[in-house]
Amino acid sequence: MDLDPIALARIQFAFTVSFHIIFPAFTIGLASYLAVLEGLWLATRRQVFLTLYKFWLPVFAVAFAMGVVSGLVMSYQFGTNWGPFAEMTAPVLGPLLAYEVLTAFFLEAGFLGVMLFGMGRVGEKLHFTATALVAIGTLISAFWILSANSWMQTPAAFHIDADGRFAPDSWIGVIFNPSFPYRFAHMTMAAYLATAFLVGAAGAWRLLKDKTSAPGKVMFAMAALMAMTAAPLQLVIGDLHGLNTQEHQPAKLAAMEGHFETREGAPFYVVGWPDQEAGEMQAAIAIPKLGSLILHHSLNAEVTGLDSIAQEDWPNVPFVFWSFRVMVGLGMLMILYGLCALVLGLRKKLFEARWLQGWAVAMAPSGLIAILAGWFVTEAGRQPYVVYGLMRTDEAASPIGAPGVAGSLLAFVVVYLTVFVAGAFYMIRLAVRDPEGVTGKRELKKGPIRSAGVEPGPAQKGGEQGGAG
Repeated sequence: MDLDPIALARIQFAFTVSFHIIFPAFTIGLASYLAVLEGLWLATRRQVFLTLYKFWLPVFAVAFAMGVVSGLVMSYQFGTNWGPFAEMTAPVLGPLLAYEVLTAFFLEAGFLGVMLFGMGRVGEKLHFTATALVAIGTLISAFWILSANSWMQTPAAFHIDADGRFAPDSWIGVIFNPSFPYRFAHMTMAAYLATAFLVGAAGAWRLLKDKTSAPGKVMFAMAALMAMTAAPLQLVIGDLHGLNTQEHQPAKLAAMEGHFETREGAPFYVVGWPDQEAGEMQAAIAIPKLGSLILHHSLNAEVTGLDSIAQEDWPNVPFVFWSFRVMVGLGMLMILYGLCALVLGLRKKLFEARWLQGWAVAMAPSGLIAILAGWFVTEAGRQPYVVYGLMRTDEAASPIGAPGVAGSLLAFVVVYLTVFVAGAFYMIRLAVRDPEGVTGKRELKKGPIRSAGVEPGPAQKGGEQGGAG
């Protein structure tokens, strides 16, 4: 069987970027969570917040390191497997990636050491400033990376120079291209939700073992609060993002929805099998006219199908269709979880519902899986282009034979499955520890946060006034 070097190069990039994306997403959310914890500790002097800060700090350190190491491979692959792409887009994408290094990476590197090792060695306010700046740095990094990727999805403010390369006309137009605001908001919220469900799972795990655990209650309650608020907000952002995709990438949107035909009053396909060769949806369960309502906010509006687009410009419809449903399905589960947590919280039974705690543990990877599914939709839905509508994937690939690409792919698989799976298991072991054991002393079982419906006892009120150490 002949191996397609372009297909192998795509598989290699998909494999490495899938491993990579989960670590930056987790560190974006966890850095902000650590900043919130330290800020709450400084404001209230409640020992439980400091305990949780110290508990999650080594997890953040490992995730941050793994994100940096796995990210280095991306630039390596641009130069080897995707040389023409790197050359043609360098005037636009090169500066954007350089800005990410000059702003975000330098900011994170400058204050990460203070954050990790400075507690007790520098002042409390300086240490909190370092934590906050690292958190801001992760968001700045996401800003530049998503700006670059969004430009590939919706290229704007450029011209083709005499050498056939993309050259910027306006950096404001390049950075704030049409899809960037929606994709940045969507990804940032996804990172916060993914982190919240991981933190909530750790808290639920502690509560299932010890229902009086104060750190467990804090983690569980804070994660539930995030699910209550951020998950519905993500639905709104996703709807706006979908409308933007419909305008600028109609083939991707049609594949996401499984619409092969342009029609009025289009249904929403809950499940089904998109037969790309036949150009029709098979074995479908559909809700009549809901597709038109979602996409145009009108029951009888016309929805553009793939029949309006040349078939050679279609993405892999089944892959995009099902990846989208995995993402949306998990998002709806998050909203349902948040709704259940809200009802139980109003009834002051949040910590008594062990079924909700078990559900939280089961939902631990849901945010990361949703992020991966969303990126599959984004990247596979753009095909057969790397720069949408302008540069096809087969034009972007380096002239490397299949054996060379296959060899490096095999090496990446072996190394990644060895190093990063081991690192992931190590982070899981850190996350299932007893948080109170991290500081070497057990805390009282009451009063993690008043907003969780638990009041601190008299002894804890006095005992939580101690310093960080």
